[in-house]
Amino acid sequence: MNSMTLQQAILPTPDFSNIELPVLKTQIENAIHQGQTFLDQLQAVPETNLAQRDVINELDELSNGLDEVFGLLSHLNAVMNNAETREIYQAVLPQLSQYYTNMGQHTVLYQTYQQFHDSQLFSTCSEAQQSAIRLALRDFKLSGVALEGEQKKRYAEISARLSQLSSDFLNHVLDATQAYFKPLNHDELAGLPESSVELLKQYGAQRELEQPVATLDFPSYLAIMTYAKDRKLRETLYHAYTTRASDQAEQPELDNTQVMEEILKLRQEKAKLLGFEHYADLSLASKMAPDANTVEKFLFDLAEHAKQPAQQEVSELKAIALQDGIEDLQPWDATYYSEKLKQQQFNLSQEELKPYFPAPKVVNGLFSIVKKLYNLDIMERIAPVWQSDVKYYEIEDHGQVIAGFYLDLYARSGKRGGAWMNGFRARMQTKESLQKPICYMVCNFTPPVGSQPALLTHDEVITLFHEFGHGLHHMLTEVDNIAVSGVNGVAWDAVELPSQFMEFWAWDKESLDQLTEHVESKETLPQELLDALLNARFFQSGMQTLRQLEFALFDFTIHQKSPALNAESIQKTLDDIRKQIAVLPTTVENRFQHGFSHIFAGGYAAGYYSYKWAEVLASDAFDRFEQEGVFNTKTGQDFRSSILAVGGKHDALTAFSNFRGRAPKIDALLRHQGWTPTIQSA
Repeated sequence: MNSMTLQQAILPTPDFSNIELPVLKTQIENAIHQGQTFLDQLQAVPETNLAQRDVINELDELSNGLDEVFGLLSHLNAVMNNAETREIYQAVLPQLSQYYTNMGQHTVLYQTYQQFHDSQLFSTCSEAQQSAIRLALRDFKLSGVALEGEQKKRYAEISARLSQLSSDFLNHVLDATQAYFKPLNHDELAGLPESSVELLKQYGAQRELEQPVATLDFPSYLAIMTYAKDRKLRETLYHAYTTRASDQAEQPELDNTQVMEEILKLRQEKAKLLGFEHYADLSLASKMAPDANTVEKFLFDLAEHAKQPAQQEVSELKAIALQDGIEDLQPWDATYYSEKLKQQQFNLSQEELKPYFPAPKVVNGLFSIVKKLYNLDIMERIAPVWQSDVKYYEIEDHGQVIAGFYLDLYARSGKRGGAWMNGFRARMQTKESLQKPICYMVCNFTPPVGSQPALLTHDEVITLFHEFGHGLHHMLTEVDNIAVSGVNGVAWDAVELPSQFMEFWAWDKESLDQLTEHVESKETLPQELLDALLNARFFQSGMQTLRQLEFALFDFTIHQKSPALNAESIQKTLDDIRKQIAVLPTTVENRFQHGFSHIFAGGYAAGYYSYKWAEVLASDAFDRFEQEGVFNTKTGQDFRSSILAVGGKHDALTAFSNFRGRAPKIDALLRHQGWTPTIQSA
């Protein structure tokens, strides 16, 4: 798209080109001070219900201002991490933690909410306002509002320390990932496609070396594990990747062992303070799943479904490795021989597909799919960005701009690994106007090489659709109350529903016609490659499911232990779960847990099961589209109004039932994994 024809952003956006971090730090501290002053001045519950509501509304306004400025710093710390962003981020964390603890434990504020909830005026509030107040009352209790004296003080200390430890954990993983590189000779490049070799040369040039370099950035790591014929090289990279930030690596200052131990110990202490038996129970208090037994039964039942397909898949993998004389299939062989097996079974190679998925075409195709489903137009707009290849867009509904978003797609130095969506600004009715939502969607795809656009793997296409589903959840909300707007107030084990749901369109034939265009010939995906891709959809779904269940059970188990586990017991727990669940070998020195940021530095502690839980919801939701038409606009509008628009206004089960007309069933998930053959009737 020619930038000369682009329009300036309609919504107010940050001026990234002129952000001064010390100024941003001052803005955050001022927002915290403003909030704290408000709390300090609230010495008694206001006498009238109208005055009580004013207090609640004022707090929303203050939260909105703080969310925006701290969200900006948090975002820059994730996508442009350097000594300055890290130092300032670390400096404001304790102040922020203290403020939120003070708010959560403010007895008068809690009583203000409670008295308003119990008043007649409460029934005249909107559904969203009522839901926000009910959730706030729950969160006060989970924040220790009932604690007194030393217990209250201890809760605050734990909260502050946990926020610091989470930051330390992430920094150790990022630093360990970026510190490693291995120069490669010509022989070690055998098997790697030309595009991967060019990428590794690019990594070498960034380090002022004249030879290609292997790094632990995911595009580099995956390319070597998938294609490198040199088994020793794969083993070396595997060892480096799976021991990052651990006692098995060469940088003791980046070892997350003690960080993990302290996090688990403090979480357990926090749960006990609040009257829970263990942290898993505390985590479930704000989730859709009713109790720990339900979660464990769900995970083990799903493992039973996956076990037989997975064992068959491993047998096939061992058989193809045996053709190369490999009698002892090792972890560093799995991805390499999986790719060979996929080529043999389906005549399908990720590398052969990539030229058909140039990033600009995929992005435009995604936008056209959103247009078909929800009748929305997505327009690129001119706005300041933090990196030259980041783009900003706005969503129009019948000519009206309703939301904006940034896309930051490519891996680079100083950027946290993985993919995520974060809200920058939530939809909210402020005193002045209706504030419209804006979000960041961030991935770590293989960057463009030379003058060519970035060429995506189909797995990367799926990741883009996943994050865009989260983005739509944030942006298409019709709720004006910040506490339940977008993804706010949505049960954590249901928040992955819109993202996993969106992935289904990356597998649809009609969608793929809009997503593909050969980078040179401009042809869409030919029939034989399309057939191969769709036929390979369930490839190793059993193994992949068991891998996710291994992570989920490990997370859920370690958070049920009292007293909290030490490093040795953490490792033993993981080993025991692998004995029950895993079908592929691992190594003794593998320290997966030391890099498991989702649970030690993200919001998924005792909640990683959410991915599979929400997958049941997403599959069942898509099942309705399969019956009524994958691009049925009426069904699309129903999904938008029942799920995407409501935020936390309704509880997750109600929102799902409003769309589906019944409670969720697991049938569609089993079919979408390829384990049952026929479409189940609704």
